[in-house]
Amino acid sequence: MLAAMSKTAFGGRGLGEAADVLYEMVTDPRCFVVGTFSGALTIAKQGLLLTEMIDQGMLDAVVTTGALMCHGLIEQSGRTHFAHDRTWSDEQLYQAGYCRVYDTLELERNLEDLAEMVQHVLTALPTEQPLGSHELNWRIGDYVRATCPGRGILQSAAAKRIPVYIPAFTDSELGLDVFIHNLLSVEQGRRPVAIDLLRDVADYYARVSQAERLGIFTIGGGVPRNWAQQVGPLGEILHRRTDGRHGKYIRFQYAVRICPEPVHWGGLSGCTYSEGVSWGKLLSPKEGGRHAEVYADATIAWPILLRGVLERMGRI
Repeated sequence: MLAAMSKTAFGGRGLGEAADVLYEMVTDPRCFVVGTFSGALTIAKQGLLLTEMIDQGMLDAVVTTGALMCHGLIEQSGRTHFAHDRTWSDEQLYQAGYCRVYDTLELERNLEDLAEMVQHVLTALPTEQPLGSHELNWRIGDYVRATCPGRGILQSAAAKRIPVYIPAFTDSELGLDVFIHNLLSVEQGRRPVAIDLLRDVADYYARVSQAERLGIFTIGGGVPRNWAQQVGPLGEILHRRTDGRHGKYIRFQYAVRICPEPVHWGGLSGCTYSEGVSWGKLLSPKEGGRHAEVYADATIAWPILLRGVLERMGRI
């Protein structure tokens, strides 16, 4: 179906072309593939798609939001989310302990249960040296694997030691849980847990700079997408400012994004790929770059795209 859609027009052609580029990207043995994810994907029951991409070896690194991982952990630990009954007002939802995300509800009780689970992990962490968000996520994933049956993003990432970076870590319930843990630790005379997000930059740059080719698969935009792509300017700036002692010119060759935002509102969250070429983040088509941009709701387009690519790979 996707092969036929690539010969149509508009959104159908875009999704069909995205399947071609994604397939080429994930089957290229010399390509390091980065997946970036933003938006309320896990609260929208999309967590197993990301889990499947990790399990199938389609991703070498993940960049995402703390909120996406937080809501994902709720599903991964056996809890769930609910459809919103529109007869309830937001004031009633608040009083009853429900948090609304568009047409879906998160229970406040879920967030408290998650905080208790994260507390077990934080209490067991070493405090002699700081951790990057990817190192903390591995420890959370190991804990969930040991205590909760079933599949999930952080379980799979921890099992395969795929790094999951959260650049805006404090912009999430997970970040608040660490803040509260540290506040209470200091009150009780214990050392706090130190999160150093520059460790993520160093780890990510080291992995990416060793790759022969780079690919990026993006849902949405925001901080995850820009943080992942800024490795291009980082390598260039390092090379220029250290007279070549550090850094190298890094560009993404493959790129696929699903995001419904039009560019003229200024909210595309990371610009078009052609604009990214001007920043030194991607190779242009003339230089061999393979780009596909799908202007669609990810909850519709992503499952179709992933299913089609897995079929082509012979995995279904």
